[in-house]
Amino acid sequence: MTSELSSIIDFIRYGASRFSAAGLTFGHSHDNPIDEATHLVLAALHLPPDIPPAYGAGNLVAEEKAKVLALIERRVTERVPVAYLVGETWFAGMKFKSDRRALVPRSPIAELIESRFTPWLDDRHVERALDLCTGSGCIGIAMAEYNPDWRVDLVDVSDDALSLANENIEYQHVDDRVRAIKSDLFDGVKGEVYDLIVSNPPYVTNDEYAAMPAEYSHEPVLGLTSGDDGLDITLRILDEAADHLSEDGLLIVEVGDSEHALVNLLPRVPFVWLEFKVGQMGIFALERRDLIEHAAEISAVRAARN
Repeated sequence: MTSELSSIIDFIRYGASRFSAAGLTFGHSHDNPIDEATHLVLAALHLPPDIPPAYGAGNLVAEEKAKVLALIERRVTERVPVAYLVGETWFAGMKFKSDRRALVPRSPIAELIESRFTPWLDDRHVERALDLCTGSGCIGIAMAEYNPDWRVDLVDVSDDALSLANENIEYQHVDDRVRAIKSDLFDGVKGEVYDLIVSNPPYVTNDEYAAMPAEYSHEPVLGLTSGDDGLDITLRILDEAADHLSEDGLLIVEVGDSEHALVNLLPRVPFVWLEFKVGQMGIFALERRDLIEHAAEISAVRAARN
């Protein structure tokens, strides 16, 4: 095998073929075997994803070949996400450390960050932002990188996730304006007020989790599941967020496929479902004033579940 495969392109092609033949699931940053194999090979060789095409013809030495082939085999046999195998992934154009302490970064919120939340923040003054249920810290750290004048807090209940988030804060050199805080949602930030709260909370239903492909079993279940309809955490956020938003504050939350269940539960709440390049992705925006106006309805729905 190592004598027949020589170049970077050879190994990417081989990896993609193996991944396709094995029927792998691609849901962790990539949606196809070629991109998945490219990520694995380039990261294993300590090369950036945007290297000039001419480098694809470069040959691997024996040690590199053995390393890449071993990773390809693990991806196939163990169904481990590539980001965990190579210890890194990309989000909003930035490289982050990634391992089993937190979910692999893959939220469409990256598109909002890269566009600086246009048009939502075009006429708003933002000084403080909160990344709620931060995981690896990618959303909040990227917000700080794209908006150097912001101070950003990262919140999570998981010690493992926070340890990884702190490593990424240091890795991206944003420790002067980003801090990680242990908190069960807002419990650990009492009295703190933000102009923008962004959250990618757990929203997978219990039934959905039971049917998920093997790749997802390597991720912490705490970061994925949220009750029978996937909305246990989201309803808590909706019920408590207004107390932590400034007068003109904005809340943005990802709920994925639980969108329809949320609309059915709270039909009068004016959720604005954001459009992305590929269409709607189950992410809503709500003004603080809307949260206050519908506070009684939200609280009643939450209380009925307890």
